Amino acid sequence: MRSILVHTARDPSNAVRLDSAMDIARSHAGHVTLLIDTPVDRFVAVDPYGGSYVAHEALSAAIAEDDRLAELFEGRLASEDVPFDVVKFERVPLEAMLEAGKLADLIVVSRDCGFAGDLAVEASAPVLVVGKAALGLPLAAACVAWNGGSQAAAALRAAVPLLGDGATVSVLTVAEQGAAAFPATGALRYLARHGIKADLIALAKLGSVEETLANEVARQGAQLLVMGAYSHSRMRELLFGGVTRYFLEQENGPALLMAH
Repeated sequence: MRSILVHTARDPSNAVRLDSAMDIARSHAGHVTLLIDTPVDRFVAVDPYGGSYVAHEALSAAIAEDDRLAELFEGRLASEDVPFDVVKFERVPLEAMLEAGKLADLIVVSRDCGFAGDLAVEASAPVLVVGKAALGLPLAAACVAWNGGSQAAAALRAAVPLLGDGATVSVLTVAEQGAAAFPATGALRYLARHGIKADLIALAKLGSVEETLANEVARQGAQLLVMGAYSHSRMRELLFGGVTRYFLEQENGPALLMAH
């Protein structure tokens, strides 16, 4: 994880995102890119007759404010031991993160950003979703939600750099999920080839799959949950709920490492 992209703004969660990204970069001799965006479409109004106009003064003020934010972070990080740069976009956050993240090894966003799930599905890099606390390394405990699908496999491959520093790693399966496309023992062998010892825990389903997983993650005190993003369609999860949606909405849940 040498190239780390982090969504940067003035919101209260920004410090958690930045601290997480910087800590990972330190552990892996990485580089952090701070993305600041000023979406132009927020300053475009449409009249009842189909015309549109740009609130130029408000847009100019917002761009100037983001320029000051970039200078603030450049000053703050200049004395740190992690190389960094700042990029600025004038697009909606999801589009900006997708564009800037094309060559990222990891993208860092907050649970409450509103686009973490879409980003995990569409981005070419894995997405780290942090909550109220920064993801400190080395990890003490981490869990892998395994259902044998390609999304879970992609997330597991992406998580290896974070799991290899002595963390207690557990691969969790829910017994009533049905036959996995790729068995959990294969996940254990894969981790072992990377020098990571993991335990396999088969959980009896109590309530929903997501509740079963959440109870075990909480019991272990895991700081990170590795999981595939939307193994079911996003529309189905929107209508009926699902594992991805559940953990994204779990305000006090662990950090998530997601991939699709």
